[in-house]
Amino acid sequence: MNRPSITLAPIGLIRSGHAKPETTPIQPVYAADCLGRVELYPEYADGLADIEGFSHLYLIYHLHRAPAPRLRVKPFLEDAEHGIFATRGPARPNPIGMSLVRLLSREGAVLHIAGVDILDGTPLIDIKPYSPRYDLAESPRGGWTERISDAEAHRRGRRDCPRPTA
Repeated sequence: MNRPSITLAPIGLIRSGHAKPETTPIQPVYAADCLGRVELYPEYADGLADIEGFSHLYLIYHLHRAPAPRLRVKPFLEDAEHGIFATRGPARPNPIGMSLVRLLSREGAVLHIAGVDILDGTPLIDIKPYSPRYDLAESPRGGWTERISDAEAHRRGRRDCPRPTA
């Protein structure tokens, strides 16, 4: 089978207080007070025009420190294996991550954000605005994740987020 090739180039870097995967919160919901910033490369800065009107952004990034790909993994919430595509685990055939973060402010080509569950220095592939008009799912189901209590998910997902300094 002749498969197409894809080439992507980063548009900037994501900066955070997270240096180690094992202490980085898992999922933005457990990193609400973890601050960071997006540093766009200068040639892409004009693409940020009008972004200030959005409260949240999807960041799409390269999981540059991901482990080798596996098709079955044990996610952070369970000790049972699931298919990689039924999880958000990093050991993917194409190590691409996505996080929904809160936009705090913009300074030129820099976006200040909260809810950062991303390692410092992660290459940014794209930014897409969250729109409640388009991103609302009707009658969503969470699959196997619904078997885990909120308290247990928070305990496992929070890990260690550096607190903001005054």
